[in-house]
Amino acid sequence: MASKELLDFLNKAIARELQVTIQYMWQHVLWKGVKGFAVKDELKAIAITEMKHAEEIAERLAYLGGVPTTTPEPIFVGGTLKEMIEKDKKDEEGAVKLYKQIIDVAGKEKDETTRRMFEKILADEEEHLDTFTGLLEEI
Repeated sequence: MASKELLDFLNKAIARELQVTIQYMWQHVLWKGVKGFAVKDELKAIAITEMKHAEEIAERLAYLGGVPTTTPEPIFVGGTLKEMIEKDKKDEEGAVKLYKQIIDVAGKEKDETTRRMFEKILADEEEHLDTFTGLLEEI
């Protein structure tokens, strides 16, 4: 049986994934201009990946006996492309930190399925962080 700590971490991860799914999709929809045109498809692709993460984590949480949250972390769309990408970068940095904690706790609890799942998700989040870091160099 998973600990309350692990279940709470999974719900925190779901809330984060819901947040960035909406945040990145709305940024994709609302941003205009040449620079926005260059990144809007990437924002959409990342949003879809984040949505899939939310679903995968929710399924795992439910399997472990928890109830997935439906409340996202606070959503920030932003006014300028630079504001958006700076916030997105910070959100991905937070995800990397959180998911490393989840991997650690799952490992201590000998929950190999959750640990492996988050190692895969962590790789995606590190890729997203790299994307946003690179985009900031051009804005």
